[in-house]
Amino acid sequence: MGIDIHELRPLSILDLEPDSLSTHNSHPRPDIPGPSVPRPWSSYSGVREAYGLEALGMGNLGCVHRNLSPAQLIEHAVVRGEAVLAHNGALCVRTGAYTGRSPRDKFIVNEPDSQTSIDWNPVNVAISEENFQRLYHRILSYIQGRDLYIFDGYVGSDRQYQMGVRVVTELASQSLFAHQLFLRPTAAELAHHQADFTVISVPGLKADPRLDQGVNSEAFIVLHLGQRLVLIGGSRYAGEIKKSVFSLMNYFMARRGVLPMHCAANRDAEGRTALFFGLSGTGKTTLSADPARSLIGDDEHGWSGSGIFNFEGGCYAKAIRLSEATEPQIWQAIRFGALLENVPLGRDRTPDYQDASLTENTRAAYPLSHIPNSASPSVGEHPSTILFLTADAFGVLPPIAKLTYEQALYHFLSGYTSKLAGTERGVLEPQATFSACFGQPFLPLPATVYAEMLGDRLRSHPSAEVYLVNTGWSGGPYGVGDRLPLAVTRALVSAALRGDLRAVPTDLDPVFQVAIPRSVPGISSRLLHPRDTWADPQAYDRQARQLAQRFIDNFQQVGGDRPDLVAAGPRVESP
Repeated sequence: MGIDIHELRPLSILDLEPDSLSTHNSHPRPDIPGPSVPRPWSSYSGVREAYGLEALGMGNLGCVHRNLSPAQLIEHAVVRGEAVLAHNGALCVRTGAYTGRSPRDKFIVNEPDSQTSIDWNPVNVAISEENFQRLYHRILSYIQGRDLYIFDGYVGSDRQYQMGVRVVTELASQSLFAHQLFLRPTAAELAHHQADFTVISVPGLKADPRLDQGVNSEAFIVLHLGQRLVLIGGSRYAGEIKKSVFSLMNYFMARRGVLPMHCAANRDAEGRTALFFGLSGTGKTTLSADPARSLIGDDEHGWSGSGIFNFEGGCYAKAIRLSEATEPQIWQAIRFGALLENVPLGRDRTPDYQDASLTENTRAAYPLSHIPNSASPSVGEHPSTILFLTADAFGVLPPIAKLTYEQALYHFLSGYTSKLAGTERGVLEPQATFSACFGQPFLPLPATVYAEMLGDRLRSHPSAEVYLVNTGWSGGPYGVGDRLPLAVTRALVSAALRGDLRAVPTDLDPVFQVAIPRSVPGISSRLLHPRDTWADPQAYDRQARQLAQRFIDNFQQVGGDRPDLVAAGPRVESP
């Protein structure tokens, strides 16, 4: 039986409603100290240093802590009542009502520097400069008298394209997240650090849509591209910090001629690099953590004229149903210094990775150095193999299929998968979805900009093989069929990475037109052809036609002006 994490700590200031601490338009009196919380003895330095926060308009602050070590941040988080230590040494936090990203609460400021270049659409929603400033002044009022944590570091392992990032948070646990997810500076680098991007995260400040114009709920994630500034409030889900920085990189890297990618990457002993594209939950982190290959990174990369480089310094893995037997590298990476989000604990504080009572989207954040064979530096050559991962809830896509150049661009622009439970707020079971470039929520520019960049690179490196890999269901749709075993997917991916599928004869799928290999060592040929796994082949045909029509309808919106790509997509014929 699980234990409530809140039974393990006293009530802290973080449990109180923000309105009980500061009213909407009030400003704390300078003669009244901020909220009192227990502080570790190591937090008293006797020196009040703002570390340049005054340039952001921040004043009348409590203690400001900059780039504390993981041990110090863990100490602060525990004493402040933000988290508890799990049996394996990881810091365990709960994020409250927000256990995943909240896309409807993300906004981009409509300002002169970027308004004409942004692809304004349902995921890139505008908020006015005036409303942004109102939220910013609320934050400046809210943080008065409060302790703050600063992480100064970098994004981008290739120094030619590296950007400085500053993350300012009210939670020590979120500062630990930033420390583990971004690139950590040396002492010399920290002394001369300059922030190209700044993220301010104040989970305790909740917006009020009745008063804060332009927002939809108590949570807000607002990107100001002109000021390179992000405001986050109302949500403790640390993934909002990570993805906000990724969105900034997607904007600024593309303008510098680098293709930003929502993908994992690894390389073999000969330096051959592989990319794993896919939305959250499709297997990027799991499949890229391969003991036989060096991990470059699990989620966000750039492809420049020199090759591949990781944007980050850590991993943010889904932890639901994690086991040592199937994912030993990730299991062993979750130790002291790692951060667990929303993983229930047993009575002895052992993480229960099988328990989805809080969310399916349980997470583990840890530095790349926790993976024993991670690549250092986190760079790679131009890829020799590119894998598009999709978790098909319809159960009709093949486990693996070879794509032509046109099909690669078609499926890149389509970005099909099934949105898995818990990845976003309100998603309780898999839903079929299309997300251009396998990352549309994070793309400020039109998807065609990124697709054209990918096409240029594929033409420049024609030996790169592209595969569509279904990590979803077989034998029927979700609720009827079964999810493909991880061991099967690993075997298929390994065969592709070794080049074993190059000379294998293929069969053309009559609906999706992709080339299905007739054989893969150790895998039943029946499993390779999804129609053969269904008890009712006619039911498969109906389901395949339905999904194919969804592809066709979606592609009319994102690439309908490219007849060469349209011709590479699925076909629907009358039954």
